[in-house]
Amino acid sequence: MNQKYLNEAETAYTIQTVMEEAQRCLLCLDAPCSEACPAKTDPGKFIRSVRFRNFKGAAETIRENNALGAVCARVCPTEKYCQLGCKRSGIDEPINIGGIQQFVTDFEQKANMTILEQGKKNGKKVAIVGSGPSGLQAAASLLQLGYDVHIYEKQAEAGGYLKYGIPEYRLPNAIVDYEIERITALGADITCGVTIGKDMPLDELKEIYDAVLIAIGAGAGKVLPLFENNPLVETAVEFLADVKMKRGNIQLPENVLVIGGGDVAMDVATTLKLLNVPNVTDIVYEEFSEFLASKKELAGAQEQGVTIIDGYVPEEVSGNQVTFRHRKIDSQIVIKADKIILAVGQIVRDDNLGIEIIHNETAFAGYQSPDEKIFVTGDIVQGDKTVVWAVQKGKEAAQAIHHALGGDK
Repeated sequence: MNQKYLNEAETAYTIQTVMEEAQRCLLCLDAPCSEACPAKTDPGKFIRSVRFRNFKGAAETIRENNALGAVCARVCPTEKYCQLGCKRSGIDEPINIGGIQQFVTDFEQKANMTILEQGKKNGKKVAIVGSGPSGLQAAASLLQLGYDVHIYEKQAEAGGYLKYGIPEYRLPNAIVDYEIERITALGADITCGVTIGKDMPLDELKEIYDAVLIAIGAGAGKVLPLFENNPLVETAVEFLADVKMKRGNIQLPENVLVIGGGDVAMDVATTLKLLNVPNVTDIVYEEFSEFLASKKELAGAQEQGVTIIDGYVPEEVSGNQVTFRHRKIDSQIVIKADKIILAVGQIVRDDNLGIEIIHNETAFAGYQSPDEKIFVTGDIVQGDKTVVWAVQKGKEAAQAIHHALGGDK
């Protein structure tokens, strides 16, 4: 029943096909693809290495800039970043940068390469609260700078949204575990099942460590007022976590309504179809020309047979019946469903960490809080909320800590 959900959707390159794709690269001197990568993973350089069959060199380029290179290869919306800058687009279509990066990081894993190394110990310790992409990248960066790093995670397993939110067909947990194992091999300690601010006071961390990095994400699903206290309603965050932890072994009704138009909504809708739900309807506030979801995720949902209706807003809810009105024209539709999943945004809960959060972001700019020992990174930092940006924020937060502790003097 769940095999389609468990199978990785993208067909991986072979040596022959990755070489063919790399040969299409124009080897631009200025490499606009590299300039467009938020995490500075430098695709121009690693594609050049692949073109000359230097797969180890390609892996080194990726890992030196991105400790979660295998994850980003699979989930980064490359069409919005590196591939948008690809000059090959003027000839036919952009280079499949994510596919090449996936081949390289898969090759790295199969060859059991060790690329990153822990720096010379400097005698200083940093605690990281949260093990999502930004916290993991910050840990890798700090370890390379010589810090001892201890990550505290409230969930039973490390990985944050990578582990609990992104569906298996897009990001297998085996890949997430591999990335985490590489970071623990660098020297990171990870304690799961501990909620800082509840099980352990933040002040205790401040006494033990030279700096504390808060790397919590937007881990709670948003519920629209119309749908509060409705037993048929579940948030996308809850649904995706439940499916992934149970590896798709869940019972679902025949008619499911999804509300939302971002990548998370597409993840939910596609997951439902892969789990053999016959009728999946996604109602989206935006019109198709305004869609927040990437073209790749939208196309994937449509290929699976999801019915997507754009431009409608929920107006009334009565049990399993939802009435929608169109944003611009005089039109209403009524949809009945046995289950309703809301993918309308996520919110940050500070878990008594003493960080002032306004509209899901810190009230202050930058990575250092008004408390000189407390730093922040990830979704709570102002800016983009994608995984690749979380990686970049993790690197920048690590540098902010290093600077504050006098490491660059």
